[in-house]
Amino acid sequence: MVEETLKPTCRVAKQCGGCSRIDVPYNEQLAAKDEFVRNLFGCFADVEIRSILGMDDPNHYRNKVTSPFAPGKRGPNGGREILTGMYAAGTHRIIQTDGCLVENEQAQQVVRAVKQIMKKHRIEPYDEDKGTGFMRHAVVRVGHESGEVLVTLVTNDDAFPNSKSFCRELVKRCPFVTTVVQNVNTRQTNVILGQQEKKLYGPGFILDTLCGLSFRISSQSFYQVNALQTTVLYDTAIRLANLDGTQTVIDAYCGTGTIGLVAAKRGAARMIGVDSVESAIRDARENARHNGVDNATFVAADAGAFMCECAEAGDKVDVVFMDPPRAGSTEVFLDALVKLRPDRVVYISCNPETQVRDVQHLVAKGYALKTVQPVDMFPHTDHVETVALLAYEK
Repeated sequence: MVEETLKPTCRVAKQCGGCSRIDVPYNEQLAAKDEFVRNLFGCFADVEIRSILGMDDPNHYRNKVTSPFAPGKRGPNGGREILTGMYAAGTHRIIQTDGCLVENEQAQQVVRAVKQIMKKHRIEPYDEDKGTGFMRHAVVRVGHESGEVLVTLVTNDDAFPNSKSFCRELVKRCPFVTTVVQNVNTRQTNVILGQQEKKLYGPGFILDTLCGLSFRISSQSFYQVNALQTTVLYDTAIRLANLDGTQTVIDAYCGTGTIGLVAAKRGAARMIGVDSVESAIRDARENARHNGVDNATFVAADAGAFMCECAEAGDKVDVVFMDPPRAGSTEVFLDALVKLRPDRVVYISCNPETQVRDVQHLVAKGYALKTVQPVDMFPHTDHVETVALLAYEK
C-alpha cells in the first residue's frame, strides 16, 4: 500500500513537460492509472484486473540520465555559457536545471561536474545548428545495487585533448564514478550515441544485480532505467508463468536476456531466448555465462519465424514470454504464437493500448485473458506498464 505523499515541486515542470503529473499527489496518480487500465481491459470477460504496484518513494528513480550540452549566451568577457538540462517536450530547446525530481542524484552530480570541468578546460559544447563544438552529451548509468557508475562522454571528434586530466578531475569531484567512456558521434543527427568508442578510465562497463542475477551494462546496452520497479515487473511475470521445473520456455523479443535468464533460474526446465538483434544475443549469451545459467540458449532470429519452425518440428513449448516495443506485436508474430500454442503466454507491455489490440487477436484464436497486473515504472508521468497472463482454452 503506497502511503499518501505530499506533492513534489519542480520550478521547470511546465517548460520541460517530462513529468506531466508532477503536481498530482502520488496516490492520485496511481488511482488514475488504475482507472485507465480497468477501462482498457474491461471489455474482456472474467479477467482479474489487479491494483497497480507503485513505489514507496516515487522520486529519483531514473538510474540512467542523459544530458545534452549546448552553447548559451556570450558573457561580458567573450566566453559562452554552457547550457545543460532537459529538452522541452517536442523540441530541442534545453530547459536549464541543476536538479530533477526523477533522476538519480549521483548522476545529476556527475553532469554538473562535467559542465564545470568543461568550463575550466575551455571545452566547447556542441552546437547542433552549426555542427560545431566538442561535447554533445553526458550519459550516466548508476548500478542500483552495485553502486557502480558509468559515464559516457559523447563527443563531436575522436581527438580528446587532456582526456586523462579530465577524467582525473571528474573522479576527484565524483569519487563514486567507476568508469568513463568516450563515444564519438560526428553525425548531424538526433541519435545520441555513435558507433566508435574508447575507454578513458576503468573497465568501460559496470555490473548491476537484478532479480538476483548480475548483468554487464555498457553504454550501448539496453537496461531498464527504474531497477526497483523492474524487479517488481519481472517478479510478477515469473509468478504468473507458474513455473514448476518442468516447462520449456521461450523469451521472445529477449534483448540481452534479462527476463529469460530470471525464468531459467526460477523454474524453467529449458529457456530459449530469441531476438533479431545479433549484438543483443551476444550480450545475452555473455550474461548467461557470467551467471552460470546452463539451461538457457539464445538464438539470433526472427521470433515469429523461430516459433513457426518449432511448431512444424512438433516441439512442445509450455510458456512464452513476450515484451514487444511500444507499437506492440504483429499479426504475423501472433499467428506464429497461436501455431505454436503454448499453454500460457505472459505478455509484458510498455503500451497497454497496443497490448489490448494484440490480446484481442489472441482471444479470437482460442486464448483467454486471465490476469492483468499494472506496474508503475515511471511515476509522475502518464506511462504505465502491464503484465497480462493468457491461457489456451480450446
